[in-house]
Amino acid sequence: MEVVITALGPDNVGLADPIIHYVTGQGARIAEIQMYDHDEEQLFAMICRIDIQRNQYQPLVDAMRQIGQHTKLAIRVWSSERRAPDKPRLAICCTYKDDTPRAVLEAIAAGTIGADAAVLISNRGKLQGLAEEFGVPFSMIGDENGAADDAAMVDVLDEFDVDYVVLARYMRVLPPSTCWQFAGGRIVNLHHGLLPGFPGFRPYHDAFAARMLTFGATCHFIIPELDAGNQTINQRTFSVSPGTPLDAIIEQGGRENEPACLVEGVRRVVDREVYLHFHRVVARSTP
Repeated sequence: MEVVITALGPDNVGLADPIIHYVTGQGARIAEIQMYDHDEEQLFAMICRIDIQRNQYQPLVDAMRQIGQHTKLAIRVWSSERRAPDKPRLAICCTYKDDTPRAVLEAIAAGTIGADAAVLISNRGKLQGLAEEFGVPFSMIGDENGAADDAAMVDVLDEFDVDYVVLARYMRVLPPSTCWQFAGGRIVNLHHGLLPGFPGFRPYHDAFAARMLTFGATCHFIIPELDAGNQTINQRTFSVSPGTPLDAIIEQGGRENEPACLVEGVRRVVDREVYLHFHRVVARSTP
């Protein structure tokens, strides 16, 4: 059973020792380990991916809870296999546009994505009706100006016991602290441009200015280190004729291309076709 352990908290000496000592003492195979000391923030962060027997999972959860209480670290233990044969639970995060989150909800309802929609999270109240339409709890974590309460988001993710966080045109940047707590391939994002060629907030505009006739979207894992690559899960493109107005391109991309790109990307993750290993997307070998 593959398990991901993440730890985040005030920097100090020897924080990783009890975690590593416990897992090695249980005979676990360590497949990946990364540790970071953010000196300017006095913050310690760690991710450890291990292989254990299924009957060791709950004792591991209990042991990490005790270690977290002792070290003052926020420690999370998670496995993509923990619910089997039940479906994983998704948090769908969005802001204004409903095409993309709607596509994910429709794919879940149709069985294309083998998961349950646990909660719809937004920094705006506009899409509450979408949550009600699909019978999904809605959590608004933004203030009157749309500024997101990132700590409240983490609380909601824990409250609904979420497996994967799907950023379906969620128009806020997640802070590194949130990314660390759900590291290891648990946060899936849709970027409305082709990476790595067109990053940033205006990829349609940038591609249009470059006189491109092919536009696209990228579904990728989010990781704490923004400059470590784009971690692509899926990309989808569409072509237009010369002279097509920018507004028409953006409309077509948002209505058709982006939703299809994200749905297929989420399906690949939920079906465990791919996973994140040392910040790189890896295809799982078939038995």
